[in-house]
Amino acid sequence: MRIGILALQGAFAEHKKMLENLGAECVELRQANDVIDLDGIVLPGGESTVQGKLLRELNMFDKIQKLIEQGLPTLATCAGLVLLADEIVNDDNVYFKTLPVSIKRNAYGRQLGSFDTVSDFKGIGEFDMKFIRAPYIVDAHGAEVLAEVDGHIVAVKYNNQLALSFHPELGEDNRIHKGFLQMVQKYSCQ
Repeated sequence: MRIGILALQGAFAEHKKMLENLGAECVELRQANDVIDLDGIVLPGGESTVQGKLLRELNMFDKIQKLIEQGLPTLATCAGLVLLADEIVNDDNVYFKTLPVSIKRNAYGRQLGSFDTVSDFKGIGEFDMKFIRAPYIVDAHGAEVLAEVDGHIVAVKYNNQLALSFHPELGEDNRIHKGFLQMVQKYSCQ
């Protein structure tokens, strides 16, 4: 399995390490020519505005958007969720618009508002969730809700897209990444 990890900015190294420990081959996506022969893609946390700008400047945006629209398995965390959302209620910017959700950017406040909590994740059970300047999902119109924290949706699945408000790559628990690789395996067998 060859997983592309957007490596323009943000927390991509932790995803790469976790996926490689699970046996996946990972390639860092830094330019348009890197976006080839992928079985899955990871859109990591970081700063969504910067990532969106760089995706366009480096001519990667349309290529990645098309792959996601065509069914490429996608794991998006924090800023990655912002990139996928079809509506951002507190920002005029929208990016790929492949995920039918409305989100609120930086919904939990500034860096000082970051926190950890344990909550139930559908199909996995309790999971330690790390939130850093995280968005949350205001409305999941069409996406399956996988997790909520304090009445806010923090994880969804929609077709080939698994999107989370939190950072599963920052802990030791690899069950979400394992689930993503199972999605990739199913996609590769089609």
